[in-house]
Amino acid sequence: MTTHIFPRGFHSFLPINTYHLLTFHVIIKFHNYSIRGASIVFVLISLSISQTTAMSTSDLAVILPRVIIVSRRSLRKNKFVDFVGEYHLDLIVGYGAVPVIVPRVAGVHMLLHSFEPIHGVLLCEGEDIDPSLYEAEETNLSPEELEEIRRLHVSDTAIDKEKDTIELSLAKLCLERNIPYLGICRGSQILNVACGGTLYQDIGKELTKSRPQENKVIHMDYDNYDGHRHVVEIVNDTPLHQWFEESLEDNMEIRVNSYHHQGVKRLAHRFKPMAFAPDGLIEGFYDPDAYNPEEGKFIMGLQFHPERMRKQNSDEFDYPGCTAAYKEFVKAVVAYQQKLNSTTKVPKSLKLDKELEQKRKVIVRSFSLARNLYEGGSNIRQPKESDLRPGAEFLESNTALSLQQETRLKQMGATVRNASSYMERLKLNEDREKLARVVMGKMTIEQLSDLNIFYHMMGQICSEMLEKHQLQKTHDQ
Repeated sequence: MTTHIFPRGFHSFLPINTYHLLTFHVIIKFHNYSIRGASIVFVLISLSISQTTAMSTSDLAVILPRVIIVSRRSLRKNKFVDFVGEYHLDLIVGYGAVPVIVPRVAGVHMLLHSFEPIHGVLLCEGEDIDPSLYEAEETNLSPEELEEIRRLHVSDTAIDKEKDTIELSLAKLCLERNIPYLGICRGSQILNVACGGTLYQDIGKELTKSRPQENKVIHMDYDNYDGHRHVVEIVNDTPLHQWFEESLEDNMEIRVNSYHHQGVKRLAHRFKPMAFAPDGLIEGFYDPDAYNPEEGKFIMGLQFHPERMRKQNSDEFDYPGCTAAYKEFVKAVVAYQQKLNSTTKVPKSLKLDKELEQKRKVIVRSFSLARNLYEGGSNIRQPKESDLRPGAEFLESNTALSLQQETRLKQMGATVRNASSYMERLKLNEDREKLARVVMGKMTIEQLSDLNIFYHMMGQICSEMLEKHQLQKTHDQ
């Protein structure tokens, strides 16, 4: 059994909610608790190592809303690097929200609950989405065409299934909870796929070649990457129409940038198009039933990048409406956070009677002694086991938590309960160290040198055996 009291780094393997429960700032809550048939008021003491979880409504109001953004993985100096374009981050921060970057690393899709609260999701650039996620039937593209596409768009055609999983999970979460969602480029494609839509695996091979010459559109120009523009026609009475209205002429057209070789093929039923390219490709869409930024509603996808539509060698935008998508998105994010806060009831602090206040003090003292023992080890005065027992009993008897939290707390309660065993081992190790120093003090230089070589050799053997066992374990899995 573990004999360390609150092992170093223990918070790294605790669930987020449990971690917040284990602080040394004392917060009092109450639960009806039954012991041997007698109903008593049970004092739940939340303890935190780095932050307190108790907040008043006014505290919640001053915290900026959180916008989740998933990073993109890139290879730099033979190592993977995660990044997010600064233009996105600048606009999110500038309009009053906090970008929270979710790293694209293995297993993160299982930890998305740890990024709560989520007030908005912005998904942007990335590689092609795995076709198996939206195409039930086999592609009409030949193997030769697929190979040509891979050679032409080598930086985009490397499928990133981990990023797909993370972003689809977030998109579906937004759709389930009505969390504001803005998808830019790949992010718009993720949104469409999450709702049952499909994509062109390659616009050039599947769409452009069937269009007359006057309607053909270049959607990716590697020779003029940031400067390339093509026309899109804005649909009347849509958010895009509202944002770019002062820049539109009679033909309802603006010129947008383009960095993609894939796009929406079949738009999911819930969405309405907002813009079309001359070849018929949908360049923007939204959910009209989930669009009201003032009420915290915003579900939208844009195939182009309005944040990058800037004049050459300048930060000036092509159109005044270029930033509107981010402005309205953050407006919805703020409203959504306010709605969440208004439904979050934070209990007021309750005044304890003398008996409960005495119980609280006993338990708090027990935790304080355990903490001091862990930090000071054998250098501090050893507390009585009876003083440590209330903390252990409290942790082990708390049924107000989830099963996972309860298990963790029981384990920690056991470490407090067994503090006397820990102290005995500390004393034993101290005695052994004194004896070893006496014995080694009488040894010659040659004997000490041989002893040092022996233990160094044993350390190497142990490392080799550990590595061998680890490799065998990995192979067996």
